[in-house]
Amino acid sequence: MKKIKKAYKRLIEYIITNRLFLSYVILSFISTIIVQELTVGSATTIYASITNIGLIILIGAFGYFIKPKKQFRYYFIWLCFYCLLGIINSIYYVFYNNFSSAGDLATLSQAETVTGSIFDRLDPTLILFILIPILFYIIHRKLSCSSYYSFVDKTEKSKLMFLGTSIVAIFFIAISFLNAGSGDYSRLKKQWYRQYIVERFGILLYHGNDLVQTLKPKISSLFGYEDALELFKNYFSSEESQMYREPNKYTGILKGKNIVFVHMEGMQTFLMDLKFNGGEVTPYLNALAKEGMFFPHFYPQISTGTSSDTEFTMSSSLMPAVSGTVFINYYRNNYNTTMKILGNLGYYTYSMHGNDATMWGRNKAHPSLGYQGLYFSEHFDFTDDDVINLGINDKLFFKEAIPIMEEIEESYPNYMAEVITLSNHSPFTFTDKYGEFDLSETTTVLNEQTGEYEEITTNYLEDTAVGNYIHSAHYADSALGDFISYIKNSDYFNDTVFVFYGDHDAKLTRKELNYLHNHKITDGEVYEEDEEGYTPYDSFDHSLSKNTPLIIWTKNPELKNVLKGTVDYYMGMLDLQPTILNMFGLSNEYALGHDIFTIKDNNVIPFPDGSFLTNAMYYNNSVEEYKSINTNIVIDDDYVTSRKEYVENLLEVSNSIILYDLLDKKEATSE
Repeated sequence: MKKIKKAYKRLIEYIITNRLFLSYVILSFISTIIVQELTVGSATTIYASITNIGLIILIGAFGYFIKPKKQFRYYFIWLCFYCLLGIINSIYYVFYNNFSSAGDLATLSQAETVTGSIFDRLDPTLILFILIPILFYIIHRKLSCSSYYSFVDKTEKSKLMFLGTSIVAIFFIAISFLNAGSGDYSRLKKQWYRQYIVERFGILLYHGNDLVQTLKPKISSLFGYEDALELFKNYFSSEESQMYREPNKYTGILKGKNIVFVHMEGMQTFLMDLKFNGGEVTPYLNALAKEGMFFPHFYPQISTGTSSDTEFTMSSSLMPAVSGTVFINYYRNNYNTTMKILGNLGYYTYSMHGNDATMWGRNKAHPSLGYQGLYFSEHFDFTDDDVINLGINDKLFFKEAIPIMEEIEESYPNYMAEVITLSNHSPFTFTDKYGEFDLSETTTVLNEQTGEYEEITTNYLEDTAVGNYIHSAHYADSALGDFISYIKNSDYFNDTVFVFYGDHDAKLTRKELNYLHNHKITDGEVYEEDEEGYTPYDSFDHSLSKNTPLIIWTKNPELKNVLKGTVDYYMGMLDLQPTILNMFGLSNEYALGHDIFTIKDNNVIPFPDGSFLTNAMYYNNSVEEYKSINTNIVIDDDYVTSRKEYVENLLEVSNSIILYDLLDKKEATSE
């Protein structure tokens, strides 16, 4: 009993003499709980909590080397840092469904161009990250008004307190690491699976590890280069990498032709199936799909760089960078791009966009990738009234782009272009400029008072996030229709093939899109899972709904009879370059994707977080579970494991090429 009383007395003494330190630990830990609640949706896991507490205590232990009266500044700086991490990651997660990286800091220069999207989706709970440091300051003021600092200054034994506190911190961290499996350590080392690392090891260890991983390639002569080069050599000398490279019936059909890639901002495939009161949301895109070759199961593979990631993957058949973006962080490196390959054959290559050339660093990245001409906002005549969101509205952009494109066709025997649209960009709030489109729906209901059925018309999607997106997409589709009409009526483009592709999904949340599927026409409420009329829409369905249109179209009379029909193979942006290059009779020996007409149903679509998609299943690497999408195909453990290993290896190879600029050192691979 005496020992218990003695221990209790020491505990009380410790609390009384370490109130500032304990306040720092408690408030810091609360900040980590908040950020995980706002991101992954659960406050924390036991091991993430243990690791976070351990690191917070370990960092705090060094405060004991500072005189008590000055400790507040040390702890306050760290507390503000934790809260800043919380704010950044909470906002970042809304847009990218992922956590920020040290390599992403260079992309902050792009934030001013998308402030509308950011402020439109801020969570009020973020105010807690501001209140926490304020509360800590109030505690400090209270302690200052007492004799706390004077008393502690006389009694505190800094070295002893540091040692004891550090032992406690290391004990917490050791518990977390000793209970980690080999798979946990593997993911921590690779770092590309950010969400799992945060859920398993906590937000603080994730960022510490991320900083180390980001700095490694900066000193590549010391860390990782030899391993990366060996991995590169092994991959491209393996039989697996050489499979599915044989010719097919489309090989060489575009020799001598021109090609224009039309980048359709935020356009998703599900829009093509939507009708309201008989009116199609995307009538022109639907007509284009019927006239050309349509790929309904086409999936972009994006990370932090969104549109710029799509442009990079589309042109290089490499995955986006794990940390940061190629356009900002790694644009100086050498890549085997479509622009360079066609440019070497005498093609004039150019890009067009209604925004400033500095957005996503395109003024530097595009020339590095092989574009010879850049036609951005300074080449167009417009006023502020002509702007939707980030730049010139699509209707005016297309209208002014046509004469430039026709002039280029007159000046060069062959050309390749990328035309980047812009209006269908979040936050989809320019409703006064989108034009009219009726989102109302009509249904028949029983009038309980009269006992008779009657029709009611409602418009519950109006002014919702998904409703505004539909309005925006309908406007973008109308502008696309104008462009196609211009092309068809022009005397030019008779030997030109157009590739229309959606760059990425609209970044709507599962909850926002679920409202489209499950709102009740009668009262605007949402169907619950156990109600009749409910349409299943789980996290797997949400991921599978992120496909975007891919259409290859031409008005060339000979080619239009070949480039037609619906192609049901599952395909990623990674596969676009090999598919198109094969049509020119060309190839990129370092492509990580495949010509879809050769690989067909054997394709595996990798995503940057390690998830993947085949014609049989979608595997979510976050929860390590899959959803079958084809009941005719048997899925066993070997099927899943082999494809998971393939994806992990491919991601490592791609990131190694980017981080260590391996394609600029190709001569080393042949030694």
